[in-house]
Amino acid sequence: MKKIKYLQSEVKKGDAVQTTFEHKKSEDFKIQPGDNLYIRVNNALSTTENIFSLDQESRSSNYYNDVGIYLNSYRVSDSGYIDFPFVGKVFLKDHTLEQAQELLQSIVDDYLKGTTVIVRLAIFKVTMLGEFNRPGEYSVYESKFNIFDAIAQAGDLTTFAKRNKIYLVRQTESGSKVVHLDLNDIGILESEYYTIMPNDIIYAQPVKGKNFAFREFPYSLIFTTISTTLLLINFFKTN
Repeated sequence: MKKIKYLQSEVKKGDAVQTTFEHKKSEDFKIQPGDNLYIRVNNALSTTENIFSLDQESRSSNYYNDVGIYLNSYRVSDSGYIDFPFVGKVFLKDHTLEQAQELLQSIVDDYLKGTTVIVRLAIFKVTMLGEFNRPGEYSVYESKFNIFDAIAQAGDLTTFAKRNKIYLVRQTESGSKVVHLDLNDIGILESEYYTIMPNDIIYAQPVKGKNFAFREFPYSLIFTTISTTLLLINFFKTN
């Protein structure tokens, strides 16, 4: 099996090889219609959480699959609102998660003091296309998810992938942005695109020789030669 290497280059500071890398901050994710938000209100009084929580039956089920995440989250409507228990509709479209948390905290504080509101994405999607062993759309439940986490989810790159030609498509306010990533360059650890954002698309470009390798390689000739060789060996053994 061919061994694949990543991060082959070295970054030097003076005479020393750099071993610690600081990730550049990515653009803050902004809530959009269709997003599922996990919102929890914590307080010393157990009844407080019940007031501002979704149906307790679904919460107590403790699901860990897509259905459970959906049942235990607040879906942002097409118009950008969530229906928050005891409060009503709250507009969250284009808010960052931090801004949404601050807004909901101020709303809850009008009803009860001493509470803590937690807001995060319950689930988001990342799409892996091209030369991955398991390409497809994946659900992500982690708050910190990087390019190598995404590659691992898709079963690693195939041996035909150009590791210096990985493209990331990210949705921005002005449209789709395409970014070139080189997985051989250790400097990617400091890239603002090292951290994966919701709805990112990652495309792994194949090497030019792949078509020849699969379509034009003379497999029939090889198999015929092997069969003939085995036949001759068997013939000489019996005579």
